[in-house]
Amino acid sequence: MTVRTEQPAAARAGRRKIVLASAIGNFTEWFDSAAYATMSSTIAAEFFPRHDQTAALLATWAIFAGGFVARPLGAAFFGHYGDRIGRNRMLALSVLVMSGATFLMGVLPTYSAIGVAAPILLFALRTAQGFSTGGEYTGASAFIMEHAPDGRRARFASAVPATVGLASVAGSAVGVLLTSTLSADALHTWGWRVPFLLAGPLGLIGLYLRRRVEDSPVFRALAREESVQRKPLRDAVRSHKRQICTLFGYSITNAIAYYLMSSYLISYMADELRYSRTQALTASVVSMVCYSLACPLMASASDRFGRKRMLLAACLGFVVCTLPAFVLMRTGFAGALAGTTVLAVLVAVIGTSNVPAMVEMFPGPVRASGSAIGYTAAYVLFGGTAPFAATWLVSLTGSSLAPGCYLMAIAVVSALVVRFAFRETKNLDLARR
Repeated sequence: MTVRTEQPAAARAGRRKIVLASAIGNFTEWFDSAAYATMSSTIAAEFFPRHDQTAALLATWAIFAGGFVARPLGAAFFGHYGDRIGRNRMLALSVLVMSGATFLMGVLPTYSAIGVAAPILLFALRTAQGFSTGGEYTGASAFIMEHAPDGRRARFASAVPATVGLASVAGSAVGVLLTSTLSADALHTWGWRVPFLLAGPLGLIGLYLRRRVEDSPVFRALAREESVQRKPLRDAVRSHKRQICTLFGYSITNAIAYYLMSSYLISYMADELRYSRTQALTASVVSMVCYSLACPLMASASDRFGRKRMLLAACLGFVVCTLPAFVLMRTGFAGALAGTTVLAVLVAVIGTSNVPAMVEMFPGPVRASGSAIGYTAAYVLFGGTAPFAATWLVSLTGSSLAPGCYLMAIAVVSALVVRFAFRETKNLDLARR
């Protein structure tokens, strides 16, 4: 009797360790991305000449975008080696690169010390950070899923998108705390460095955890049977074009909706709808918390009803609810909270089925490579450009509802992809070749 109770307890403890080891890399990346965004004005003043504040801020955001440019390369590199050397070794390498690059950002000399070399080095480190992120999200998802019990894959994998939301909130909170409590001199001298320096211990914790867990049963079986592919990236592109294109086709809605919710709506509410900066930030934090809390609930629904139904429901939800949500945002602060929360819940619906579906649709030997290509391409081409596209559409049309119309149009495309190209993956064997 004792053995029966101890074995499930040991298994649960092991899975909790795996979830924590997988999620910490995402937390580190998004924590520092949120802190970078919150402290962008201070970073602009420290890394560029101060005679043109607008140009300095634009250059700071251009460096931030450098991380997105590097993601496809990271996806190809880490996806390839995740299929070649193992999921946990790949994740250990990615968290080491990510946390190391972020920590070095915190100790960089500024423009006043080394001149133009300062922004060049900042760009190089931000690029390295983005490079590691290219394989982190999909690699962590595959690692968790291959350890998860059948019937609860999405619930376990929901830790990956949920920690993204929690890290964004934590990074913004640290940034706001530093900017509101430190003097201007302290903030410019050392305060802006604090969030980046925190990546050092976070990365060491992540590396320690990842090195202490076994690789997934799927990869261990591949290695034992000598079925590891020599060129998994090439094989994924050659043999699984349909899956890659399908993944791209429904991930574009996930990408646009997430970056509108997490990045664009702050400036949208402050600049277009004339809310105070505090109100805009509060609405953003509330929406990200709601998103994180909704992730495990929506994932459980995905395990019950299947990926296709949930993905289709999310896409149709964006088609039906996006414009009303944007209209709500114009009715007052309570309406802004309601509108952003509606979008947050829909992002949780699509995100928590996107993660398991992208892992399940590829066979074990090319899983990390195939999922990284399709997912990352959607986020680079549509997610990274979403705030720019939304701003441009408002300027072009003169309508504050234009970003909502853009998201609705893309959601229609994704709904058609899910309806006619996506094949249910919930019951597929992750160990298949």
